[in-house]
Amino acid sequence: MTTTRKWATPAAACLILAAAHGLAQKAEHPDSKDWKPLFNKALDNAVFDKGIWYYDDDGNLTATEDKIIFTSDEYENFTVDLEYRCGPKANSGVFIYCSNIKDNTPNSLEIQILQDNASANPTWRNGGMFGRLAPKVDNVKPAGEWNRMTITAKGKHVHVIVNGEVTVDTDISKWTEAKTNPDGSEIPPWLSKPLNELPTKGRIGFQGKHGGAPIYFRNFRVKPL
Repeated sequence: MTTTRKWATPAAACLILAAAHGLAQKAEHPDSKDWKPLFNKALDNAVFDKGIWYYDDDGNLTATEDKIIFTSDEYENFTVDLEYRCGPKANSGVFIYCSNIKDNTPNSLEIQILQDNASANPTWRNGGMFGRLAPKVDNVKPAGEWNRMTITAKGKHVHVIVNGEVTVDTDISKWTEAKTNPDGSEIPPWLSKPLNELPTKGRIGFQGKHGGAPIYFRNFRVKPL
């Protein structure tokens, strides 16, 4: 996410992170090699600002600016599997259920990608639901190493695995307020709609280069459920 952030106090962040570690559980990523690629090499099944997103010489999808690339198709009840590599201080995300790409922030659910979780608000950490739910474990790899993420979205149920551990397993129908999460924590004001009102069908997107920190994606594949 790209907006100026309001950090939790270090003590509160440590307590929440400790609790999250206690809830972490191992999980296997799927064998997705035969699944449908989310984007083709020509990127003609994607919607994005031309000249921003491209495949580099190593075949990784990356961007020159902080813009989102979206699928042309909409998806409902699916699993998307991908790998991502962060530059130092990288801040990105995977957007699901996006019903309005021109006003995507309040009309989608973002699974956060963040390289440095040390001082982040708990709900803004890697593998969590941005602004809404802290990840169960902080297991992002150091900058330059590849991470793997598997997101399963089935109706109101969202399940996320990062690097072999569950980071999210929740029912988004619990999010009935626009300003506060179910646990009472504050929702960023630009996420201006209750999450339970979000349609469970929409486009999938990836956030580009933010604050000068590059992000790379590869092996992004999707399977309808």
